[in-house]
Amino acid sequence: MADDPKSWQPATKLIRGGLNRSAFGETSEPIYLTQSFVYESAGAADARFAGDDPGFVYSRYANPTTQMFEERLALLEGAEFCRAVASGMAAVHTALTGLLKAGDHLVAGRALFGSCNWIVTNWLPRFGVETTFVDATDLKAWEAAMRPNTKCVLVESPANPLLEITDIAAVCKIAHAAGAKVVVDNVFATPIFQKPLELGADIVVYSATKHIDGQGRVLGGAILGDFALMDEAYRDILRHTGPAISPFNAWVLLKGLETLDLRVRRQTETAAVLADVIADHPAACSVRYPGRADHPQSEVARAQMSGFSNLLAFDLGSREAAWRFLDGLNLVDISNNLGDAKSMATHPSTTTHRAMPEEKRLEIGLTEGFVRMSVGLEDVADLTKDIVQALDAA
Repeated sequence: MADDPKSWQPATKLIRGGLNRSAFGETSEPIYLTQSFVYESAGAADARFAGDDPGFVYSRYANPTTQMFEERLALLEGAEFCRAVASGMAAVHTALTGLLKAGDHLVAGRALFGSCNWIVTNWLPRFGVETTFVDATDLKAWEAAMRPNTKCVLVESPANPLLEITDIAAVCKIAHAAGAKVVVDNVFATPIFQKPLELGADIVVYSATKHIDGQGRVLGGAILGDFALMDEAYRDILRHTGPAISPFNAWVLLKGLETLDLRVRRQTETAAVLADVIADHPAACSVRYPGRADHPQSEVARAQMSGFSNLLAFDLGSREAAWRFLDGLNLVDISNNLGDAKSMATHPSTTTHRAMPEEKRLEIGLTEGFVRMSVGLEDVADLTKDIVQALDAA
């Protein structure tokens, strides 16, 4: 192509980025459902394995369809390199273990997705990695937590499930001054609304299962950053431990990227309306939505995000009220997933954050009255009607 793909606008990158047609000239990207590849000679195989001859060796390492997805997402994110993996948790786990070893120290925000919290709290200590949790909104807490052996910082912003916002640029400055790398889980914001690499982050991770697929079909994850760091930290671990994504899943995610911008913007517009509807209802004690002025970190959100996501959380005062709301929904599904075309709501204390001890849930403000909602693509009038009648039931 005559144009430099990096000069394209996001919508064009999402359609054309990484496109690699076969000799048949197909319109839609081809799916290469193959485990391995063949070589013209033993010498050609030797050159391929040695890295002297570019090409594919084994789909656990790389695959043509997977590579198209990686190149397209990297182009959108503004990253030099992307590696796709089997799930969002595979991305988080690999991102951390590639940067840490026995004796290292990790600093993480307290408000993390339940499985991320489990990895940091239960898994990494088995391999000699110690973690300090901090209030992610408190920059002095980040500074105080840094040690000579702090090698990595984990940020989730907006955080799951209460959409807490971390000042990513400020935390990056603190971490880099201490010699630590910064990993940002950007799944709630999506690459449409937030660019952690531009804010100073070293690594960005996604659960592509969420907004990137956006239609409840497949699992996938991604790790992005500059080539030198990605090559040093992740090449061997991905090659030898095998958290590989299926080429079919990568193809589905490629098709998801084509409509990501349209879907996320429409969902976010609706979420902003619904946040106000819920806030005005007497059943709601409080609403957490980054686009509202009453969000505790609204100023930070407006400084680093160009949109405020399709996620919102609201407190109905008790588990009983939250469950009455969920059971009263007719249109919105009860589901722990998010980013889907279908609107979904869940009770985090008994689903996504169930494994987190109650005292830790309370530390992040997650009481049993909270509901987390992922707003879909249904008409805003229909969603409003369903949510209001469920709030009445609550």
